[in-house]
Amino acid sequence: MIFSNRTGYYYCNSTLAYVSNLTYSYTDQKNEPAITSIFMLFLAAIFFIVNLFSRFSDVSAFLKPSIRICLYVLLSLFLPVMSYVFSEAKNQGTATGEVSELPLRAQTILMWMLLVELLHKKVEAIFLATADMHGYAGTIERAARISWLGYLVFYNLRSTGRKAFFGVLWLLAATKLVQRFVTSELGKRSFAYGRNPQLVASYMTQILQQDEEELNGQQIGSELLKRCKYAVMGEEELKKEARSKGYRLDLKEVIAEADSAVVVTIGGIWRLSDKDQMLQRDSSLKRLCLSFALYKLLRRRLEDFPITPAEARNCHSLIFKGLWEEDKRKEENADELFQVLNDEIQFLCEYYHSVHPVTYAGPSFFLINYIMFPIVVWALCILMIILCNNGDVVYAFHSFRTDNFPVSIGMLRMVVCLLSKANQLPPVLFSTVNLFITTLLSLTFAYEEVWEIIVFLLSNGFTVSLLCRYTSKRNWRASRFLSGIIRRILWVRNKLSRPNVCFKQFSMLWCFFRASSSFMLPTEAVPRQAKKAIVERLATARDDVALPGKQSALQFDELELSWACDGDDDLAEVILTWHIATELLEARFPLPKKTPPGPGRKVAVGLSRYCAYLVAFHPELLPVDKDATERVYEELNKELKNKSGCYGYFFCRERKVMEIAAGLKEEEESPATVFGKGARLGKVLMDRYEAAAEADARDRVWELLAGLWTEVVVYAAPTASEQHVKAHKEALAQGGEFITLLWAVATHTGISRRDDGDATPPTTSSSSSTEATEILIVTEDSSTVDISSINT
Repeated sequence: MIFSNRTGYYYCNSTLAYVSNLTYSYTDQKNEPAITSIFMLFLAAIFFIVNLFSRFSDVSAFLKPSIRICLYVLLSLFLPVMSYVFSEAKNQGTATGEVSELPLRAQTILMWMLLVELLHKKVEAIFLATADMHGYAGTIERAARISWLGYLVFYNLRSTGRKAFFGVLWLLAATKLVQRFVTSELGKRSFAYGRNPQLVASYMTQILQQDEEELNGQQIGSELLKRCKYAVMGEEELKKEARSKGYRLDLKEVIAEADSAVVVTIGGIWRLSDKDQMLQRDSSLKRLCLSFALYKLLRRRLEDFPITPAEARNCHSLIFKGLWEEDKRKEENADELFQVLNDEIQFLCEYYHSVHPVTYAGPSFFLINYIMFPIVVWALCILMIILCNNGDVVYAFHSFRTDNFPVSIGMLRMVVCLLSKANQLPPVLFSTVNLFITTLLSLTFAYEEVWEIIVFLLSNGFTVSLLCRYTSKRNWRASRFLSGIIRRILWVRNKLSRPNVCFKQFSMLWCFFRASSSFMLPTEAVPRQAKKAIVERLATARDDVALPGKQSALQFDELELSWACDGDDDLAEVILTWHIATELLEARFPLPKKTPPGPGRKVAVGLSRYCAYLVAFHPELLPVDKDATERVYEELNKELKNKSGCYGYFFCRERKVMEIAAGLKEEEESPATVFGKGARLGKVLMDRYEAAAEADARDRVWELLAGLWTEVVVYAAPTASEQHVKAHKEALAQGGEFITLLWAVATHTGISRRDDGDATPPTTSSSSSTEATEILIVTEDSSTVDISSINT
């Protein structure tokens, strides 16, 4: 028994009297209180579900944009609507003669408003990039909301205990706002965060000038990485002097020994890993530090600081001669390289769109933000309780308990009483709903606060900060306590699943309802063979010769597909033409059940469907005009509908297209439309594949297609314009795309597309400014296949 019968009778009578005061307003014929409770129950449930179930698979400070937009819309309407309902509840209490104190219904609504405001930061990213009025708009809006809530609390409540109770909740909301504002402002002005791109630009210029010969030597693999002086952390501590072209830095402390160096570099971490057991056991730790260093370099490009040719050459050598050649197992090296790029993009996502302050992750910030700050807040709460009672300390805490019925009786006793009477008294049901809403919002707030600490401690940024201190401070490595803490954090991190490098899959031949929205599309892990092929292709690209020009001859004689490469097709047409052909081949010759696809087939189908996904849902990420890409896609959709009929287009598109392709004659002239080219190309591929007697000959077809799609994604990766860069920056709000990883490595290493002037010698009769690029396939027998000439 929780309490005796006599005590229970007393508490239940008191509770029922409390319920009577709370639910009298439900007799209102307008049903506004009931509607308000339903709306609040829905909102509280949304908050609780989002906080609880969105965390099971991913310990992240990044909230999905779709969830954030949903919550933002709900919360934008919340304050004005609830302020109106609060006013109605207050006026109704005044009409019944309750002028001495705010009606209980209005107090409940005010409680909800305060709790939701505490949860409002859930949808607000910590924005550090700029300090203009756009960056301050959210802070000003939230300050206005909190000021309004403060007015409602201190102007309407009369009882000192209740004013203290609600004042504590308001104080928590106000201190959270001040905390986030101060943190953001300090971050914007810090050389470690907001002003870091300017500092890193000057650092890289000077470090490359100082050590260019050493860094561009003949070393490969680990030896090259050990000489790398890219800054991971600590560059803000260097002595600096502002000059007209950046900062002049004192780099003496960079070349000091690891234990006395101010700046922690990639080379310092790699050298320590040779003799430190913790770094030897988990080699992903040093690669995580490399991701953080590359993230700092890429941030400059997103904030309009150019990457110099010398840095691009150096980074090309570091990635493809250092990290790529560190181990002889190429497929594993490709996995590790893409994991480095994926972590780099996640650092960018967290910097621009994090809802938790993981950008500042470090031991010092943890001590200030999560230990010292809560102590200060609790002291302010005690002060608030005392001030609301005119300085009488004893009476302050007595009234805090007696004037607030849920505090004096206890929430558990109220729940037991209400549940026991819910089937006897109808008003008790409404009170139970209100109590449930308040409890759910309170639990959500507590859960979010605890989860923020967990996310902070397990974040990549905090891990990098600990590793940098571990590298630069001998006493950290010698201390069993500190090294033990690091090992335990790493142990927990290793128990969590690391996100794979994935991409969306989309097919033009899927039924309409399956492919109508990007949310319904499947997500697949990028095949290891695709990673290896892409890295090998990128490794051969240098400066402006990332993709060979028109000087290479077409060598696709074995399949006689030269006609598919003729014309002035743009990238979208090339993608959709070969995508239709690849899908027809894959559908015509399906694999038996439980038979794994060959490497060529797996790469070709995966990259084909991802490129089609980019055309359909993210044309801005392709290096061609967005409107032109959308036009090509819409024309293909219209032709598919006309050729397949309404039923075939919506329900059995694949079968209809297969029938059309099978009816084509090989000797017919190549049609002018994308659909016609794709169908005829698919027909030829299916006939050649079926005619192949040996499995190796059939695999050869898939290998050629895999090589083609590898070239297409590599072609699409480099920067085309500032609008293209802006599109990739905006894609970070969605967590980044696979093509963004390729764009990042192309940006780091200076890979770009070649125009006509670079591909062929200029002539006096040529005055066209059209840029064109040829796509080649390099097959296993070293022959080259010129796939298409793409005008951009």
